[in-house]
Amino acid sequence: MDEALGPPPAMAERAEELTPMLSQYLELCERYDDALVLFQVGDFYETFCEAAEATARVLEITLTQREDSTGTYPMAGIPIDNAESYIETLLEAGYRVAVADQVQDPDETSGLVDRAVTRVVTPGTLTETELLEDADNNFVACLTEGYGLALLDVSTGDFYATRLDRQEAVADELERFDPSEAVVGPDAPTEPFASGCMVTPYERSAFDLETAREKVESYFGATPLASDAEVRACGALLAYAEYARGGTTDGEIEQLDYLNHLTRYDPREYMLLDAVALRSLEVFEPRHVHGLEGAALVETLDETASALGGRRLRDWIRRPLLDTDRIEARLDAVEALVRSVGDRERALERLADVYDLERLVARVSRGRADARDLRALESTLSVVPALRECIADSTDDSEKLAAVHDRLDDCPDVRELIDRAIAESPPVEITEGGVISEGFDEELDELRTTEREGKAWIDDLEQQERERTGVDSLKVGHNSVHGYYIEVTNPNLDSVPDDYQRRQTLKNSERFYTPELKEREDEIIRAEDRADDLEYERFREVRGEVAEETERIQETAAAVSELDALCALATVAAQYDYCRPAVGCEGIDVEGGRHPVVERTEEAFVPNPTDLPRERPMAVVTGPNMSGKSTYMRQVALLCVMAQVGSFVPARSAALPVVDRVFTRVGASDDIAGGRSTFMVEMTELATILEDADEDSLVVLDEVGRGTSTRDGYAIAQAATEYLHDEVGAYTLFATHHHELTDVAEDLPRARNYHFAAERGPDGVTFEHDLREGAATASYGVEVANVAGVPAPVVQRAEALLDAEVGEGSALDRATALEDTTTSDSPATPAADPTAGTASTDGGELPEELLAELRAVDLADTTPLEALNLLSRLQSRVE
Repeated sequence: MDEALGPPPAMAERAEELTPMLSQYLELCERYDDALVLFQVGDFYETFCEAAEATARVLEITLTQREDSTGTYPMAGIPIDNAESYIETLLEAGYRVAVADQVQDPDETSGLVDRAVTRVVTPGTLTETELLEDADNNFVACLTEGYGLALLDVSTGDFYATRLDRQEAVADELERFDPSEAVVGPDAPTEPFASGCMVTPYERSAFDLETAREKVESYFGATPLASDAEVRACGALLAYAEYARGGTTDGEIEQLDYLNHLTRYDPREYMLLDAVALRSLEVFEPRHVHGLEGAALVETLDETASALGGRRLRDWIRRPLLDTDRIEARLDAVEALVRSVGDRERALERLADVYDLERLVARVSRGRADARDLRALESTLSVVPALRECIADSTDDSEKLAAVHDRLDDCPDVRELIDRAIAESPPVEITEGGVISEGFDEELDELRTTEREGKAWIDDLEQQERERTGVDSLKVGHNSVHGYYIEVTNPNLDSVPDDYQRRQTLKNSERFYTPELKEREDEIIRAEDRADDLEYERFREVRGEVAEETERIQETAAAVSELDALCALATVAAQYDYCRPAVGCEGIDVEGGRHPVVERTEEAFVPNPTDLPRERPMAVVTGPNMSGKSTYMRQVALLCVMAQVGSFVPARSAALPVVDRVFTRVGASDDIAGGRSTFMVEMTELATILEDADEDSLVVLDEVGRGTSTRDGYAIAQAATEYLHDEVGAYTLFATHHHELTDVAEDLPRARNYHFAAERGPDGVTFEHDLREGAATASYGVEVANVAGVPAPVVQRAEALLDAEVGEGSALDRATALEDTTTSDSPATPAADPTAGTASTDGGELPEELLAELRAVDLADTTPLEALNLLSRLQSRVE
């Protein structure tokens, strides 16, 4: 990528020899040295020299040559009409793109046409509809030393700031907001940013405290920010957003007027879902597809009808509430909409007609909206009165709906202006006429009348001249080079009147004009040109007037988005039989709870209860693999998340506490790039839980200690269980195959055992997915191995070993320990005594050399396949 950024070296070396146009291009490349400059030449955006070679390679377009008085240069260009698709490809390849447009009419100058960068397109500063995904915000983040973090969606104006206390907390916030680009200050860490996030070092001066403070105050007056780190982050991010907008024709940078709200927040005001929890609970992205494409929580709840509502719902899920009153207010609104079926359905029908108000008004404010955008804005505002009517009857049951109702301003003056000024079906281009409605501007109407009458006169001219000359084949035509003409074929030239003046000679005909035709032509051209110019002026005036109402329209957009999100939650609740949860309770008490995603994919999902009272908040969950332990624990966590979002939950009844944070240690994973084994990742996540959890947290642990030997794994699991019980007191669900841990739970006064039942029958094991009190009596690991396709000889040998009477220190104990550390969900048993020399199996004894081989195995560095191969070898030696 870097070879195409900055001034092209081949061109810079010969700067004094360049033509004026290439000198202009070089100057823009030097000014925007971190971007690839697309330079308008007529109907194309061109690149030159090294930039052209890179552009041609990435876009797979033809590389041509430009030759002038100073030499020959590589050149590659893309058509302006189709530029966005090419720009998207460049962004995907990791480029920033500076678009340099002609800002002067070529017809009005005899020399070099002025050009200026009108926008810098980067992954985080997109505003073009074609390049944005409606479903979510597109954030650009800014991080400074001291962990000041700012997040801005340039396309909507959403702007947030916070200060964090450590790098891990920065990573958690970035996981929540998922920025596509990050602007970093000097000495700011770059490690927290995901691999798909473009990291952009920005000029040091923008991060100067006083410079940044002036920038923030120029937008928002008295700043709501609480720290210098936040001020630096917000000021630098505003400067970057202005830079991305591009300059005016005189090079001045204009403010982004639609950025009028800055929300300073503390992550502790919301339930914290760190990066691990978001991934393991599959909140935004599914790790495993449960038979349903896109099976994540957000897709399960998203029945919104508009892009506005979809983004609002994602924001609510991104930051579940901690304030009970705010949670109850959302639940009241959802309940009112659940009951008002007809009103809710009518509201969703009308919401489907809503365009993306936030992005529309942002384009209006940035001066990039066309006539169709204004019409879409008017069309959306015209829906608002019907939305108010749909929820009018529910406002008595919900203060939130009443507030939404009051904020639904249809901006009648804005609607009236657009309706009166803009043609009902305007063209895409705003400079070529047909944009302003007839009757809006008297001067424009007169010019159009002149143009129309002139063209009508010309339309009649052909018949008049045929009658006057007697030439039936005479034609009146027009082209862009010669204008209007009268065409007569060669055999009829003798009939041409004296007042015809020759305009053009063709092979088989002559073209003429008359003084009156020339006069009419000049009149039409003057009227057309003046009408087009005046129409563009009037359009800009109308767009400017609409932009003055940006804040009003944004408030309406916010109300519409909230209504859509609430209707979506009510629709899901009604359609899938969710219940209203009681929140702020002392303990978790759920009857008939279901996993919101998995239940959609299974015909007979088995509901299960959860009983974790404040005085007994810990449950140790045992049971065979595939019995439902992991699904159940994720289910409990998701019910808490949904309730604090303000959603009803999939259960017969649910009483839930307000959880400040959800911690998860679920599933086996490693960090190959970071050089960390599965066990190291597991222990790092466990350490975070034990250090940061408190009595208001929910902790979900699945198979802690699986990545090492059974003896070590069990010791860690027991110690963690005791620490969580004695020191932390969090609501805890601990799934384990260490059955000895159930004995520990029996001795802990604030813990209890649960298990998932299974039955062994003649056709194999049957998983009932039914949660019961007490500890499991078996793990059914061999049966699961059989179902998973482990070779029959291995399964049969394992069954024989299980059937044999084995004593302490047996080969079975050691083989089970080996299997336990190399498969993620295999049953765990205590480690054998390493001092035992031989063991009895099928009436024989294991030789000392075989036991020595077992002891030499590095369990933490053995793959499942290696374990199975080892087991097969051992089997062959004892048969």
